[in-house]
Amino acid sequence: MSDIAVHGVGTSHFGRAPGTDLVTLAWTAVSEALADAGPGPIDAVWVGTVFAPAGVAQRVLRAMGITRVPVVTVENACASGTTAFAEACEAVRTGRYGRVLALGIEQMSTAFDGAITPEDTDPEGATGLALPALYAMAATRYLHDGAVTPAQLAAVSVKNHAHALHNPRAQYSGRYTVDEVLASRMIADPLTLLQCCPTSDGAGAAVVGPARGGAREVGVRGIALRSGAPWGRRSPHVWGYDIVAETAADALAAAGLHAATDVDVVEVHDAFTIGEIVTTEALGLVAPGEGGKAAETGVTALGGAHPVNPSGGLLSRGHPLGATGLAQLAEIVWQLRGEAGGRQVDGARIGLVETMGGGVSALDGNACVVAVLEAP
Repeated sequence: MSDIAVHGVGTSHFGRAPGTDLVTLAWTAVSEALADAGPGPIDAVWVGTVFAPAGVAQRVLRAMGITRVPVVTVENACASGTTAFAEACEAVRTGRYGRVLALGIEQMSTAFDGAITPEDTDPEGATGLALPALYAMAATRYLHDGAVTPAQLAAVSVKNHAHALHNPRAQYSGRYTVDEVLASRMIADPLTLLQCCPTSDGAGAAVVGPARGGAREVGVRGIALRSGAPWGRRSPHVWGYDIVAETAADALAAAGLHAATDVDVVEVHDAFTIGEIVTTEALGLVAPGEGGKAAETGVTALGGAHPVNPSGGLLSRGHPLGATGLAQLAEIVWQLRGEAGGRQVDGARIGLVETMGGGVSALDGNACVVAVLEAP
């Protein structure tokens, strides 16, 4: 049994909600997580967010009566929420605090109109290379090398939108065909609209504490956090592959697992369809060059050998940056408890969360967090 456990989780609904303030979003997630965890004090809080205003952590926590405890805000691009979770776990593991709240929150609909604005002090940003274009470059490389087909890229979107039909908290869902995905508006060639995550608002929360052997506690078997190394022609892989592979190796070793194929259910960072394909290969769920085929043939669908993103993923559940990692975590907790309803993976005992954030010039991603969780 793990020494650290997730005692409770909660999330808001994900979607565009410019009229809903950050306090309300946080209240929804935190109140559910606290009720799920049961009575007990919160000794410290880590909050992950990217674009929220200064002081947002104390502001939303004050509204919930959580004051006079250490509060730390972290920003690690899309991995901000899972970074908050990783730090909460470490605080418990070392005995620094007893029970810790991890919160992720973001309201993207009021921060941007369209894609995230690139940082113009980076060379890529100065040329307007937004993240959709960066992922499109990876997709183009895979297409050029014959590692994926356009239909296989689209199959990821078809799969994840169908998964989200069973997730009432998801921003979007639907039954699409490959042709419909490919015919949707082009965003960054070859990635069409239905292959890109939406602009989203939302919050996610988790209460972490020492494992007590409770019937609904989900153990944290292993967790790892890395920042990206300098990336360029020395790597044979596309952007984002190496940081995921290295972080996953750390987390799996900490969990005492031989490979990602020992895991029953996975939530990965599929901000774009190519992102899921690259990540499943980097994790070692499938062999290099097999990620697209796995989506096309149902290997990574519900009922397949390696179910990926039963929540609908970022493509369909939504991607409010700071909240995403904790929404992924909540999904895996529900899966391991057998509480995921129509999207439940039968017999799931081991789950994995992967979140990778990027955007800093010349690095293979800003940060990546991989966590391995175990059923009660």
